[in-house]
Amino acid sequence: MIKSMTGFGRCEIANEKRKFTIEMKSVNHRYFDVNIKMPKKLNFFESSIRNLLKEYIERGKVDVYITYEDYSEDNFALKYNATLAGEYLKHLRDMAEQFGLDDDIRVSTLSRYPEVLTMEEQGIDEKELWADLEAALRGACAQFVESRIREGENLKNDLCDKLDNMLGYVDFIEAKYPVIMSDYRTRLEDKVKELLGDRQIDEGRIATEIVIYSDKICVDEETVRLRSHIQSVKDTLNQGGSCGRKLDFIAQEMNREANTILSKANNLEISDTGINLKTDIEKVREQIQNIE
Repeated sequence: MIKSMTGFGRCEIANEKRKFTIEMKSVNHRYFDVNIKMPKKLNFFESSIRNLLKEYIERGKVDVYITYEDYSEDNFALKYNATLAGEYLKHLRDMAEQFGLDDDIRVSTLSRYPEVLTMEEQGIDEKELWADLEAALRGACAQFVESRIREGENLKNDLCDKLDNMLGYVDFIEAKYPVIMSDYRTRLEDKVKELLGDRQIDEGRIATEIVIYSDKICVDEETVRLRSHIQSVKDTLNQGGSCGRKLDFIAQEMNREANTILSKANNLEISDTGINLKTDIEKVREQIQNIE
């Protein structure tokens, strides 16, 4: 099966402790390029996330958005720094004695001094957290790949239509070649008769001129290779897998053959057909850029 490099996936997993929401989207790119946006507290999972994504994606520029909500009520604990509170109290009493002030220190006042009471986040069970995150990621990736396969099937159908259309142009060029040669022979004989009048025409010389002209405009090799390349693209599409790079190379070869046909063309109809052929090849190349 063929996969497009354009895709979208989303998955949300929630339980009594937490909720993960994963969204991912991609566009075409020569390589695998991923950008992950997530809360800082999940940064230590980045390498694991990238390795997981590589199981599902070979090429494309992928943006991944991870949203995390923690429902745990016991996730934070209040910490009392008795040593620091004692230091504050000692200095406050020294100040009261030094300046003759009332010693009106109360617990509520002392507790508001920096670092006396602090909130600390409890240790996270990384295995449990990763299990939930992994499930959400795999769910989003499955949907993401499914969307790529659907789009890939549409690309394949469109490409096959264009390839069949290109075969029609090749058929026309091949069928037109003998007609061009026959017309050229007729024009050449008429021209020679006009010049020689009633004198005998040298058929050997005529044949030689025909052969020389034929060599100049012959595109048999180019059309044979074009047919081979078109069939190779079809076979590759049917085989599926990650074949975008291979298809792009074949499309370049098809474009080279079309350029050669145009350079040899001395007939308006073949020139027009060659231009149409090149136009379709360019359309095929554009579509191939979207295949993984």
